[in-house]
Amino acid sequence: MTTVKVSLNSIDKVKAFVNDISGFEAEFDLVAGRYVIDAKSIMGIFSLDISKPIDLNIYGDKNIVEILNVLKPYLVEE
Repeated sequence: MTTVKVSLNSIDKVKAFVNDISGFEAEFDLVAGRYVIDAKSIMGIFSLDISKPIDLNIYGDKNIVEILNVLKPYLVEE
């Protein structure tokens, strides 16, 4: 499992993010406090506070380099 912080602070960013990760077979979870949401679910993402960076857990490290390249526009430096 790999964990990164992402910023999804606009509706357009959320739509683009879901489209980008939906092409991968890996599992993605967004973790905000005690809430864990399927990152491929637009409705789930909007149930979170998207004004702050959110932890993204990526399961299945087979394509991790490619996945991280696709996620670059959303990544937040810690």
